Amino acid sequence: MCWPRRSRRAGTSPTRCRRCARGPKGASTPAPAPTTARPAPEPSAAPPARVLMRTGSESDRVRELQARLRQIGHFGRNPTGYYGSVTADSVRSFQAKRGLATTGSTDEATWKRLLAMTRTPTAEELRPPTERPLATPDKRCLTGRVLCVSKSSRTLAWMIDGRVVSAMDVRFGSEYTPTREGEFEVFWKSRDHVSTLYDTPMPYALFFSGGQAVHYSADFAANGYGGASHGCVNVRDKKKVAALFDQVKNGDKVVVFR
Repeated sequence: MCWPRRSRRAGTSPTRCRRCARGPKGASTPAPAPTTARPAPEPSAAPPARVLMRTGSESDRVRELQARLRQIGHFGRNPTGYYGSVTADSVRSFQAKRGLATTGSTDEATWKRLLAMTRTPTAEELRPPTERPLATPDKRCLTGRVLCVSKSSRTLAWMIDGRVVSAMDVRFGSEYTPTREGEFEVFWKSRDHVSTLYDTPMPYALFFSGGQAVHYSADFAANGYGGASHGCVNVRDKKKVAALFDQVKNGDKVVVFR
């Protein structure tokens, strides 16, 4: 036990010894309270891939996208340059088959995968002569000079000895005024023809069966496949049918098939 030292001067109060002031032997300063460790921040999710093309886009790159998808069987039409529902469905099909996010939009990951699987499209693949692919020609179209008209593909191919010289989109008559099918011949050409029955202009008319003819249609050019002819084969590209009119001769064959 520690006793206080005597003061050297009378009347002063004793002081504690230094050991007592420090406390009992072996005592230590209390440890600070433990602090709660903060959890490490979770890594943030990778940012989504940047979208390059989506529904509503319209550009040459969209045209290339469609041409490349067509090369590997995911796009069944000719490129138009417009990203509509058909293109979105084609992209979604491609994405699903390759294990990509099936968004229907073309992001960087989708585009890189497509580029790796396809080749650069040719000029003809990017801008084919018709909106829809040409049908396999009927065997009657493979010899001579023939206007080869396919109802299934809605195209006309001007062919000479089995070679396609030009092609164009066409439409046909309605169920009440159907376009006749079969093999015919051009028997009359009328550049500025006007229908006496319907009082309708029929420029560059190539008649092949009664009053039915291949001719330019302003209505088809304006409204597309929303309408129908009265049995004629309507063409919507005026320049193409004008050039066709100058090349076709009376006696040339016309084949209309499904």
